[in-house]
Amino acid sequence: MTGHIRIVNDPIDLVPLLITFNNPEYKMIYDRLSKNWMTEIELSEDIEPEQVTGCLALLKKGNLIEEQWRMPKPGDKPQKEYKTTYSRFRANFQCTMDDLGDLIHASVSTDEKLRDIVDVIEKEVRGGNKSLNDLARNHNVSPVFIKGLAKRLPNLDVKGQGLVFVEKPGE
Repeated sequence: MTGHIRIVNDPIDLVPLLITFNNPEYKMIYDRLSKNWMTEIELSEDIEPEQVTGCLALLKKGNLIEEQWRMPKPGDKPQKEYKTTYSRFRANFQCTMDDLGDLIHASVSTDEKLRDIVDVIEKEVRGGNKSLNDLARNHNVSPVFIKGLAKRLPNLDVKGQGLVFVEKPGE
């Protein structure tokens, strides 16, 4: 296990951690990666491949894992292997309880209304409305809530004061 400390200066950076540790399969993947370098195929041996792919994407987006190429046996193709980057955590931020509540809700909620908001936000961003403040105003939520949703979603991310689509590998 590495001795690196994850210093969180922005409460938004809690979102990938909350999602990871709130999902039993994601937590199991994280625990395994904290002990050994493993490939996606090795992780998928007893965890659904879709869960592994989703977890790895979230951990990459949150800068919580590192990757390297595993040298193959002669005749085989090289594969990427992953390991967690941090073994310790330190929070160094202050926020309002409202903002903290919004982040936790955006991270762990299974509310169907959240899915509806996400669908509309994705449509608006595709249509050119990328401003966090405009999106928050349109949906009567805080900009922190919008940022939390973007960190939760594999295809959206926060850049400055706006949202952008993240390209998936191969696109």
